[in-house]
Amino acid sequence: MFDFLADAYLWTKSLHIISVIAWMAGMFYLPRLYVYHADAEVGSDKSETFKIMERRLLRAIINPAMIMTFIFGGLLLLTPGIVDWSDIWIWLKLSLVFLLSGYHGYLSRWRREFEADANRRPAKFYRLVNEIPTVMMGAIVILVVVKPF
Repeated sequence: MFDFLADAYLWTKSLHIISVIAWMAGMFYLPRLYVYHADAEVGSDKSETFKIMERRLLRAIINPAMIMTFIFGGLLLLTPGIVDWSDIWIWLKLSLVFLLSGYHGYLSRWRREFEADANRRPAKFYRLVNEIPTVMMGAIVILVVVKPF
């Protein structure tokens, strides 16, 4: 049924990797903007500039990259012979992707709080949560490449 995906496998895999890189780049950068925005005075030119940067980064890069990651990742999952569903690594990877998507949701919520001048978290909070996607990405890459389980 999905045999045509086998012929497109390398293209699908390449587009998935490109999408993941774009998604992760945005997920690394947006919390860094929040670090600086948290220290900016509400209503200042600096704060208003951060609002524009954050909105554009999320809407123009992070959201579309996540959607493309899911599309190409889903196509890879449907490609015959690529995934052995009895292996544990794929379930762990998908669980981490689900958690990473939740983190994406929190980034979106925090952006809306900044937009409304309602942020109540210190810059240190955003410095700490900025490490979450790095750890998750590292675990996902190890699961996919090494397949330790």
